[in-house]
This record gives sequence, C-alpha cells and structure tokens, in this order.
Amino acid sequence: MAIALFGLLLPGTAYLVARRIKLGTTLVVLCLTVYGAAAYVGLRQRDAVITWALDPSLLLWMMVGLSVAGLAWIVVLITSYKMLRPLTAGPGTRLAGALVVGAVCFAMTVSTATGAQTLIAQRSLITKVFGDDDTKSQTRPSLSSTKDPWQQLPRLNVLLLGADDGADRDGTRTDTVMVASIDTKTGNTSLISLTRNFMRMPFPKDSPLYKIYPTGFWDPNGDKEQPEFYLDAMYRNIPAKHHGILGPSDNEGADVLKLSVGEALGLRIHYYVQINLAGFAQLIDALGGITVNINYPVPVGGNDDKKIPPSRYLQPGPDQHLDGPDALWFARGRYRVPTADLARQARQRCTIKAIVERATPRNVLTNYQAIAAAGEQLIRTDIPDRLLGPLVTLGQRVKTAKITNIDLDKKKNFPNGRNPNYAGMREIVAKALDPASARGTTTPPATAAQPKTTPKTTPKTTPKTAQPRTTKPDTGDLTSACAYNPGPPG
Repeated sequence: MAIALFGLLLPGTAYLVARRIKLGTTLVVLCLTVYGAAAYVGLRQRDAVITWALDPSLLLWMMVGLSVAGLAWIVVLITSYKMLRPLTAGPGTRLAGALVVGAVCFAMTVSTATGAQTLIAQRSLITKVFGDDDTKSQTRPSLSSTKDPWQQLPRLNVLLLGADDGADRDGTRTDTVMVASIDTKTGNTSLISLTRNFMRMPFPKDSPLYKIYPTGFWDPNGDKEQPEFYLDAMYRNIPAKHHGILGPSDNEGADVLKLSVGEALGLRIHYYVQINLAGFAQLIDALGGITVNINYPVPVGGNDDKKIPPSRYLQPGPDQHLDGPDALWFARGRYRVPTADLARQARQRCTIKAIVERATPRNVLTNYQAIAAAGEQLIRTDIPDRLLGPLVTLGQRVKTAKITNIDLDKKKNFPNGRNPNYAGMREIVAKALDPASARGTTTPPATAAQPKTTPKTTPKTTPKTAQPRTTKPDTGDLTSACAYNPGPPG
C-alpha cells in the first residue's frame, strides 16, 4: 500500500517494484521530464506562465489537461495497488486497502474539480470583463503587439471611476473620479482625485465636444450651481444629449470622461477601470476585508440634502479591520463631515492602498473564485486581454513601490466647483510627474476669471473628545497620509 501511494508522487515506481520494467521506466522518465520542465518554466519563465494563465484559449486546454492528468493519476494508483496487493491478504486487509485507495481517489477527484473550477472562473472573468481588440473604444491607445507595451507607454494613466447607480439615483453617476498615473519602469504611482462638483470640465480642441462646449461643460445661461453639469453627471448626461458623437463605443460615458479628465489634468488617459459601488463590498469580502486607520467618526449612510442622519458611525482607531459593507462606507461616507468631498477622496486613496496591501498572491489564490465572481459583477474596463500579462507584472512593481497623492490645491484652484482653474491644476500635475521638464514653465491663462469667494466652512460634528491634528503638512506619501492621526479632517 505504501509503495502504491508513493507512486502518486513518482508514477511508475510501483510498476518497477512489480517488475513491470518497461512500463515503469517509461512512466518514471516521463514524470521526471514533466517535473523538470515545470520547475524550469516556473522559475525561469514566469512571465510566460502569467501570459498562458490569462489566455482564454489556453485556459480551455489547461482544463482538459488537468482532467486527463487527474484521471491518469487515479488509474496509476488503482493499478499499482492491484499489482502489489498480497494474494494471501484476508478480507479485512483487502477491505482496508480498498477504503484507503478509494479515499485517496476521492481526494484527487475533489482537487482536480477544484482546480478546474478555478480555471473556469479565471476564463469567465477574462472573457466577461476584458475585451479583445475588436471591442469599441474611441480613446484607447493603439499598441504594437510585437513590442513591450511599457516601452511604448513609459507612464500609464488609468482613469478610476466609482459608479453609483443605486435605486435612489436617476441613472449612473460617477461619484469617484480618480487618475492613477504609473511609472511603468519603477511602479511608482501617483493618485489624482477630482471633486465630483467640478463644472466647466474642458475638452480637447480636436474633439467634437469642444465645438459644443468651447468653454467647458456648463450652461452659460444657467444658474450659478448646475448639478446636471457637474463632473459626476457627465457620464450619464453627455451620451444622453449627444449619443454617438465620439463614434462607436462600448462605454460612451467612460470615453467622454477620459477625454475631459485628461484635458483638465494635461494627461493622455490610456484606459479606464469602472467599479460599480454596489458590488464593491462583495470584492472586499472576497479578499477577506481590509485594514485601515480611522482618524474620526465616519458616517454609515445618511443624506445631507434630505437631512437623513446616518444609522451609525465607524469609530476611530488604528488598524481597524473592515468587512465589505463597512469598507464601502469608509470610502464614501460624507454626512456632515468637514470638507466632505476632500475628506472622502483622502479615504478613497487609503482604501486603494489597503486593497493593494491586502491583495497578496497567497490571499488572492486562496479566495480566487470568490474574487473572480465579484470582479465579473462590478468591473468594466477597456483594457484589452492581451495586456493582462504585462499588467500583472507591473502590478507586482506597484505593490512594492511608492504610492503618492497629487494635491490639486483646493484653496488656489477650486475654492468651489463652479469655475476651477484647470490650467493651474495642469501645472501642478506636470511638476509632480516630471519635475525636470516642468522647470521654467509658466501656467497658461485660465479660460475664465477665477472666483474670489471664500469657501464656506462646514460645521464640525466630530465628538468633543477628538483633538485637532498636530502633524506636518501632507507630503503626498500615502503611508503618512493614511497613518493613524486622530482628529477631524482639515
């Protein structure tokens, strides 16, 4: 029995013991060859393995191969046991041996089925979320498939959208608009958050939308505040007003925002990743939750406009482990929080940092099927599937690199959202991403005069026990920005 079970590790050894020399030798040599090839590929060809694991066609063959290998192992075990079973063994011994072999075969069947399910989940995620080059996008770059994509894109700019299409919303609004600008050589990443109530969002001069909105997305004859012309309304309203104006697109709203946000910040936005906030909690739960520092009470629920108070608050404390629903409210809660939108943007950046830290290879592999199922429900993107392999490699660099925030200077450039100084923002972004080339540049004139109004201060609702912060000004490093530093946002 022991020799038969050892034959699972090195098929053919039991055949050799049973003097089936030719068959045993063939199986041992074949097995050692497969083991050696697998070790070489795993250690020396990791990028190739990642590419194979992200190819839907190869994943199908992997499922077939896994099933065949599992069946072959079971056949080897059963035949090995039959050849080595003593002929003089009594009924009890034979029954015990059969039970052991049956249990091992069952365990192998379960393992094979689990592996196949993981491959199925992987293939389903790739085919449903990531398109091929035939998907329609008017803003996606054209990259040569024969060259390293990161040589063609030394800096990758990805638009991150948090879309809220809940029952209390008329259509989809992108309450979260953020750009991740990644140095593809080092993995260093800069996050840039835009406030949801920005008006007069600009368009490139070569865009057909510039002809309609030459001074930005707003109504010159409208009221002072125009919620239907806010940044968070563009995703829904522009495709509704001007359907097809950019050409064929699988996600017109995202293409509109890529053009406009890119123009506002002076960047070429290459791809977008849109996350449905209703499914965000499912992804966090699939990861096993995240750990963050909470510096002040964060409201769970609540509506400022309707004067509906939150049901509860996430309480301050260091290293707070949050499940999916609480992580969602940590990222979006703003009921009577001082500097509501800016405070929420800061927490959203900390949420991204926490997810990056939580998504270790071991944790992702352990919970992969749940993560894949959540990803299918909540993610939309125009990233092509052929870029997934290089992105996984880049993701490993990002995980160990520096993540920083680029502050667009609210006091100077957008005391309110009615007429932001986009030229000033472009200068800040240029200096932050490439200080050397930005030296000596001057800020281009703004498209309109900037308002001189002073922002109103929102009444603080933090408990009296909370003390004002005494830390140094934010340097942009998320490690310090997301540290435990109790007190209201400033």
